[in-house]
This record gives sequence, structure tokens and C-alpha cells, in this order.
Amino acid sequence: MRFAVRVKPGARRPAVGGRYDGPHGPALVVAVTAPAVDGRATRAALEAVAGALGVRSRDVELVAGERSRDKIFEVPGEDARDRLNALMDGPS
Repeated sequence: MRFAVRVKPGARRPAVGGRYDGPHGPALVVAVTAPAVDGRATRAALEAVAGALGVRSRDVELVAGERSRDKIFEVPGEDARDRLNALMDGPS
């Protein structure tokens, strides 16, 4: 399952939830405390998404957007689709 993510680096506290209409369509909003330096925010976002979807971080793959706030992640199977939709419908 592929899905878009909008990363907000340097946030006061980490959070996963909300919807952002970005260049890849509706995206899950992921706020991370890590700065956007040397891929730290991307790694933190990947780990936050894994935790929120209940999968291992090694099962989440960055497909596109390594140096962008707008990313495409992929997780195997469709099992997390309902959880992803619930997170996107949550507070931003």
C-alpha cells in the first residue's frame, strides 16, 4: 500500500494525524521533533508512521521525496488501510 505523507520537521512534539492536500493527493500529516538535516526528519517520520500503523519500521519504505516535506511511503499489504484512513480523518 502506497500513501502520501506531509512531514512537519522541528515540531514541539511528535504527532501523527490529519490530512494535507499536497502534490501527491491527500497526505497523512506527521509532525516530528527532528530537524530537516541529514535525513533525520525523514527517518523520524518513517518510525512515527510505522508506530502509528502498527508495523515494524523496517517494513515501511520511502518511495519518493527523500529531500522533500511531501513523501510517498509504502507498507506491504493492505492491512493498515483502515488505520491510515482513521489517522487522516483525525486532528491535524
